[in-house]
Amino acid sequence: MNRSGSPAAPEDTTWAGVRDLLRARGLRWTPQRRTLIEVLSHADGHVTGADLVERCRGLDATTTPSTVYRTLDVLEELGLRRHSHGADGREEFHVQPEAAHGHLHCIGCGTTWEIGADEAAALVSTLERQRAFSVDLSHLSIAGRCAGCAEALGE
Repeated sequence: MNRSGSPAAPEDTTWAGVRDLLRARGLRWTPQRRTLIEVLSHADGHVTGADLVERCRGLDATTTPSTVYRTLDVLEELGLRRHSHGADGREEFHVQPEAAHGHLHCIGCGTTWEIGADEAAALVSTLERQRAFSVDLSHLSIAGRCAGCAEALGE
């Protein structure tokens, strides 16, 4: 079990090498960064920066938001996490996503679904072909209404 009461994730060699990767970039391996890596190694799916700061402070009260966000930027450069923006504009972090994906957000009920590359392929292809625009699927967020909300409104 980890400190949050969840089963501990198996040791991931990618996370195990973060210390060396950060040092190679001239960054110190501080207790705050170590705490963030511990929190991230047990996180799954999407998480906000504020949530990460709160989780880190639960383990180390000296954690500062600036260290968390600066380290998240470096981790994104290293490919260990990605960020996107939710329907409300909040930045969300994807912890080691298995594959790039976008999001659909229902403006009626607030439900969010992931949309994979296969589902987005036609849209991505059309934008590349007609606009010479290369899509970063991890930043694709489409707002609309789900079938249930549309039906409730008579659409």
